[in-house]
Amino acid sequence: MRCIADTAPGPSSSVFPEPRAAVTLRGFRPSDMPFVAAIVAEALQEHYEPSLYGSLGTEWPDGFLVAADSHDTPVGFLLGVHQVEHEARILMFAVDRNHRNQGIGAVLMTTFFDRCRERAFRRITLEVRVSNATAIRFYTRYRFSVVDLLRAYYSDGENGYQMARDLSPGRLA
Repeated sequence: MRCIADTAPGPSSSVFPEPRAAVTLRGFRPSDMPFVAAIVAEALQEHYEPSLYGSLGTEWPDGFLVAADSHDTPVGFLLGVHQVEHEARILMFAVDRNHRNQGIGAVLMTTFFDRCRERAFRRITLEVRVSNATAIRFYTRYRFSVVDLLRAYYSDGENGYQMARDLSPGRLA
């Protein structure tokens, strides 16, 4: 595997903030579709058929995490899938613009890591737009490294990076 960028140093207490917002993690529900689709459109700049979310979450329901506010409205989510043996893939991951920098992404990510360890996955991969410096910094704090350049990967023709990390048993992140 070819590494394009180095991984950031190991975690510290300031890297993984505790959430300041009152959110509850739960599984995806069909009624979440419009909220998730709106977050995807704004944060990921993509538009998918709404039924896609439900169908992707059926294979591994515990891999589709939704962060809901005190009114049970989704404000962030992480959709993980299992397509390769011993490997999870973060297919979509985003937090609503008005709820960022509150530790919601950190809670989603660490919970997802726990669920991957429960299934004995050894590796996690994801894709990210090359222009999304904020997301790339977030992922490197969780020890993801760029392993490949994906030319014209996104629907608008933008390149993406494939990022990956090994998942060691017993480590917090």
